[in-house]
Amino acid sequence: MGIFSRFKTVVKSNVNDMISKAEDPQKMLNQLIIDMTEQYNNAKKEVASAIADEKKLKGALQEQELQVNKWAKKAELAVSKGDDNLALSALNRKKEHEELAAQYRTQWESQKAATDKLKNKLRELSNKIEEAKRKKGILVARAKRAEAQKSIQKTMGSLNDKGAFDAFDRMSEKVDRIENEADAEEELNEMMSGDDLEKQFEDLEKEDNSEAMDELAALKAKMAKDKE
Repeated sequence: MGIFSRFKTVVKSNVNDMISKAEDPQKMLNQLIIDMTEQYNNAKKEVASAIADEKKLKGALQEQELQVNKWAKKAELAVSKGDDNLALSALNRKKEHEELAAQYRTQWESQKAATDKLKNKLRELSNKIEEAKRKKGILVARAKRAEAQKSIQKTMGSLNDKGAFDAFDRMSEKVDRIENEADAEEELNEMMSGDDLEKQFEDLEKEDNSEAMDELAALKAKMAKDKE
């Protein structure tokens, strides 16, 4: 069972290290599956070695069982020939092989039980790796969606930032103030340069001209009435 304990230790160590350094989830998951597959292949070799040992023990058991049958037949042959001493020797040899066969059977059964468990564990491990491969696509898609969501939230945050617009409004107010100050300064300059006196006479002439126009209109109205 130490095979799979080492597998878990190595994979867990790799996972913790990769997660702490992860920047690209897809690359991390790809590398993780590569590491899992590599450890699986190593475990597979060790399981294969255990299976080979089991088959070797089974072969040794079968060989001892053949020897038991062989010497049983020899004992029968010696008895049929009336040679009890030879038959007894054959039976003693048969017993030796029976004892060896019993020992090999115990070892083989224990090895087979352990090997069967290893094969089941290896099969489960293979299924989990295949499941991880299938889940990888889902995890990558989730990671990409999360990154896209972060980007959207960042963009929304920048759109909600009114700092630039407030600065624009303040600049607009400043320009208005500068323009007003410039107009006021121009007005003051005109007043100080004497142009204001000329303007007063111009206004006065306009007022006189306006009175003449009114008088002309009244005259035309009177003449029109006299003709009637």
